[in-house]
Amino acid sequence: VGRSWEGFVIENLIAAAPLRTVPFYYRTADGAEIDLLLSIPGQGLWAIEIKLGQNSKPKRGFHLSCDDIGAARRFVVNPGNERLRLGSGVEMIGLREMAGILAALESRPAPEPVKTLKKTIKKGRKMSVAGL
Repeated sequence: VGRSWEGFVIENLIAAAPLRTVPFYYRTADGAEIDLLLSIPGQGLWAIEIKLGQNSKPKRGFHLSCDDIGAARRFVVNPGNERLRLGSGVEMIGLREMAGILAALESRPAPEPVKTLKKTIKKGRKMSVAGL
């Protein structure tokens, strides 16, 4: 069920994201990963961890990966309706509200182009970044 949920969330968030948003999957050689990384014009990189459990928290690798890439926003998306701050700049949020936040960005002007992901990532770490 977890992988189906993950795919469902990814499809919905990409569909809700503003035009010119570029989605990625991020994983280091050590296994640290970000389930969905969105490069959003004028907003920077948003890191999204997808959890089926409503009380699940991201693993250490998510935090390390977010630090490596300089994520502007960090979210844990779940099927719930509650929105909480988890610490370390991470927000737990339901899918419906997260999709609404992304959709609302569409009406805002993009003040500056987004940095390319390759320029943002620290040198020296083995990782793979795949566009979705």
